[in-house]
Amino acid sequence: MAGAIQDKSKDFAIRIVNCYKYLTEQGEWIMSKQLLRCGTSIGANTRESKNAQSRPDFLNKLNVALKEADETEYWLDILHATGYIGDAMYKSLSKDCGELIALLISITKTLKEKERA
Repeated sequence: MAGAIQDKSKDFAIRIVNCYKYLTEQGEWIMSKQLLRCGTSIGANTRESKNAQSRPDFLNKLNVALKEADETEYWLDILHATGYIGDAMYKSLSKDCGELIALLISITKTLKEKERA
């Protein structure tokens, strides 16, 4: 499961970088930088989780990735609502972001349940 989230979040980060390039070509600098930061941080944190020092550290890294994914979803919503990204780009990125969120929730929930058992 961890390998899948790392691959998926890396692919998503690449798409976010391309979206950032598009936005900066349109002259949008502030929100695009926020999107770039949080959208690529998801993958960075899942990657860091590979070398976690403990189960709580592993869980913490994935919780940070989940928070970053939620923030990414927020910036995608704002960029779409303000017309900086069109429907097709928004739907595609939002769908992928939602899948990452669902996967991270599933993984963190399972880990928390194992800790309680």
